Amino acid sequence: MLKMSLLSFVGMLVYVKLLLYCSLAAGAGFSTAVKHVPGYEGSLPFQLETGYIGVGEPQEEVQLFYYFIKSESPIRPDKDPVILWLTGGPGCSGLWSVTFDNGPLRFIEAEYNGSIPTLTLNPYAWTKVANIIFLDLPVGTGFSYANSSRPKHSDDTQAGIHGTQFIQKWLEGHPEYISNDLYVGGESYAGIFVPIMTTYISDGIETGATPWINLKGYLLGNPLAFQFNYTPHNYQIPFAHGMGLISNDFYESLQYQCRGESQDIDSSNLLCFHNLVTFYEGYDELYTSHILEPACHGVSVSRKAPVCHKEYKNGNYLKKFNIQRRSLGRRSNLSLSPKAKCRDYWYGLMEHWVNEQSVREALHVKKGTVDVWEFCRSNLSYTQNIESVTSYHAYLSKKGYRSLIYSGDHDPCITFISTEAWIKALNYSIVDDWRPWWVDHQVGGYTMTYSNGMTYATVKGAGHTTPESAPYQSLIMFTNWIQDGVL
Repeated sequence: MLKMSLLSFVGMLVYVKLLLYCSLAAGAGFSTAVKHVPGYEGSLPFQLETGYIGVGEPQEEVQLFYYFIKSESPIRPDKDPVILWLTGGPGCSGLWSVTFDNGPLRFIEAEYNGSIPTLTLNPYAWTKVANIIFLDLPVGTGFSYANSSRPKHSDDTQAGIHGTQFIQKWLEGHPEYISNDLYVGGESYAGIFVPIMTTYISDGIETGATPWINLKGYLLGNPLAFQFNYTPHNYQIPFAHGMGLISNDFYESLQYQCRGESQDIDSSNLLCFHNLVTFYEGYDELYTSHILEPACHGVSVSRKAPVCHKEYKNGNYLKKFNIQRRSLGRRSNLSLSPKAKCRDYWYGLMEHWVNEQSVREALHVKKGTVDVWEFCRSNLSYTQNIESVTSYHAYLSKKGYRSLIYSGDHDPCITFISTEAWIKALNYSIVDDWRPWWVDHQVGGYTMTYSNGMTYATVKGAGHTTPESAPYQSLIMFTNWIQDGVL
């Protein structure tokens, strides 16, 4: 297990500064406007640009693909903030966010019949109030690729370096946005990427890297903050209890037998182990992103989301103690039609759409660079080398950067309880204590504000990817925070 001391943290930052400072001599890359896409009737009513930016040493061997959507605000959109947005995974494409999360498009929910899936507009896109760059990061994600075999592998540190080089070079090619406020944002595993990258950008500003970047802060949705022993799973049991998913007696038994721990279990503690297996036999039957939505058993799609994958839940227990999991007998007659409202089915529509040659041509994807596109890359060559990013949060807060951390309160994967726990461990002073925030005179969620510029918010009824499951509330939350900082 990698443990980052303060000394090693500072030493790594010095090393990264040297890498970033030496990487900016090359040009700004290739970009093209996209006016039409197959499946959408007529011209796109917003401005979309796609392109590649070369990063890495030597000779820009890594080509990062992006989707840039200009703000649709009717009032001075060119002055709206720029958001560099990262989807989680690692290895999930920015195109997923464009078409399912906070971007301007949505796939029409219809059964796939072999023709090109159709698209409509998302009236609650965050591009209504901000310019957003949706980036395929790390290398190997989406349409991002490497020119040779050596740089095809990446890790948390390298992804942060590449993302920082990307935004520096993108701004070189888009000087009209250099003075705009810049925020780095993302969800899920981006909870690892974003604080690292924001730190590197901040350090580049201090060392005089060009172009100068008007960095203001960062925002994270249902973010991962710890890895390896996967601390968030220690909070799934109290989450399940609070949501009424387990009985009070069973919860008390789990707490007593396991002493509040659900990961590093003593192999001799069989009572704890059997309780945990029983717990996860039920918990794993939930949809991994939202406890109220149908589970997508049997749907074939490259949904690789390691932070929510079942192997992180009970797989290690079953292997360690050689216990067979009981069959709950509920899958054989499950309909996989769109009527089931299974989100993974809609993600499959996206993969059918992107792998059409006409779509790739419309998006100006370079031929021969990516064979089969997956929205979450199943064979990504990646090392998760940073155990915790809490030191990055503390570092950035001391620099005075704003941050918004939000959680869908129905996410069973990275629960709001686990997020609140690591925020509390930062020991920030509370300025505005727990209270509701409002959407059309109704409670949209609950929020707390800290003295260092951090805002924490829950979104009522939302799951792991909040703008996907609660789009209107999420837009209100984002707009209020990005424009005046008050929810």
